[in-house]
Amino acid sequence: MRALVSGGSSGIGAATCLRIAEAALARGVHPMIAVAGHDSNGNQEQVVRSIQSMGGTAIALAGNLGDPEVPGKLVEAAVTEFGGLDALVANAGIANPGAICDVSLEDWDEMFAVNLRGPWLLAKASHPHLRQSRGSACFTSSMSGQVPHAGSGAYSPSKAALTMLAQTLALEWAPEGIRVNVVSPGMTHTRLTEKMYADPQIKKARENIIPLARVGEPVDIANVIEFLVSPLSGYVTGQDICVDGGFTKSILSHIPGRPSSKS
Repeated sequence: MRALVSGGSSGIGAATCLRIAEAALARGVHPMIAVAGHDSNGNQEQVVRSIQSMGGTAIALAGNLGDPEVPGKLVEAAVTEFGGLDALVANAGIANPGAICDVSLEDWDEMFAVNLRGPWLLAKASHPHLRQSRGSACFTSSMSGQVPHAGSGAYSPSKAALTMLAQTLALEWAPEGIRVNVVSPGMTHTRLTEKMYADPQIKKARENIIPLARVGEPVDIANVIEFLVSPLSGYVTGQDICVDGGFTKSILSHIPGRPSSKS
């Protein structure tokens, strides 16, 4: 299993790198994982060492997806090292909350550059290699791309566009045997949210509105991503799986006028 994971140095991306490696080894397949991050740092190297300690191969790649030259270079480096590519996980993203009318042009453009243009360019560069391997791609969107959230700034629009990008690719690439899917995480403990969930009151309030009564962990998302890029999902493409402990469905069940389960 030769995989490139963007945003792989921490959180969901790091958990995904490790989960893909574990699952490949369990199937008797040698994992080769390119751990891509904004900067080469200690976290990134730790993920690489963890994969290597399992018996897999891993390399660290650095680059800012907001730079249009970076996605192609990341793919080229991974393919040069591994001899091809079986899976692309476009996971890297940024968030900058705020009211839509308060978002600056620079922040809007940066959000779409990293969250949408970067994955698009990764997909374009990966396409010939995934076609050769009849591989797969998984894009990390967000429940905020499915259900609007006031105060999310350009984040929700960029994630909604990312989901549509992935599902369009799924249709275009299906005749070539390439599968493309989306994972949309709900409330999850990550590096970006650790300060918020360090507040016990905020954490408890969030848990109280999630049907499964807990905030997600990176491995919860990674498990679904690994499934979607593995042979187990060989007949699954064009799907957007929301991994949110049931939160999104609970919102829909409380829409005024919508029939309830008790009616």
